[in-house]
Amino acid sequence: MILVFGKSGQLAREIARRAPDALCLGREDADLTRPEGCARLIRYHRPTAVINAAAYTAVDRAESDEDTARRINADAPAALARASADVGCPFVHVSTDYVFAGDGETPFSPEDGTAPLGAYGRTKLAGEEGVRAAGGVHAILRTSWVFSAHGGNFVASMLRLSATRDMLSIVGDQIGGPTPAGAIAEACLTIASRLARDPSLAGTYHFSGAPDVSWAGFAEEIFRQSGRSTTVTPIPSSQYPTPARRPMNSRLDCGTLHRFGLERPDWASALREVLSEMSERSEWA
Repeated sequence: MILVFGKSGQLAREIARRAPDALCLGREDADLTRPEGCARLIRYHRPTAVINAAAYTAVDRAESDEDTARRINADAPAALARASADVGCPFVHVSTDYVFAGDGETPFSPEDGTAPLGAYGRTKLAGEEGVRAAGGVHAILRTSWVFSAHGGNFVASMLRLSATRDMLSIVGDQIGGPTPAGAIAEACLTIASRLARDPSLAGTYHFSGAPDVSWAGFAEEIFRQSGRSTTVTPIPSSQYPTPARRPMNSRLDCGTLHRFGLERPDWASALREVLSEMSERSEWA
């Protein structure tokens, strides 16, 4: 049995679709602000693998609430990884491009030096360090710009805004790979299965959608596929200030994924599926 921390989030919902026998734990079952209580659940269930699909992802709010973000993004993954090591099962942890400063234009490799720009990135990096220090069989999967047919994400925001706006100004100088949550779910399940058979595959990996694009370019494709006539005006990040600084370069080098037989997903193709699902639920028209 696979134990998943997370239940209502984008990634956890996609994992549950693909692994109906997995036990997905929501906040009511496993409060990540109480890491040791969550760790006890691993020792109790003794699963075949653990996937941590939960995180504190409010990037801007983390600037003023770093203590809570650290408990969820750093203390909890470390405790879960230690418990997984104790019961001898692989631990898959999802991290982020925000551990990098985002300078230059070259895709970041898993071995590149980290330098987070804000509280969210700092807490996620601390979580990575805690997972590695636990000493068990683990995989850290860094990803970026997650989207799906559920929850709050860029696709949902663009559809909502374009319903009443003919023109939107969208940041055009931040570049990264939009990544479908469904593809991340499949990657997590594949990695967990492979680690159980071959612990030598443990390590840090990158997984993001292809091709790399700006937020403005992503928005244009959302409107094209959804039939919206909203015009996108690319603007520099300086014209859209936020409490937390975002990496300008979120490109990730995903070359080592071949060890698991994985490739970067085509985000435009996945977007068609996401929009179709949202349309079926009448969430946009």
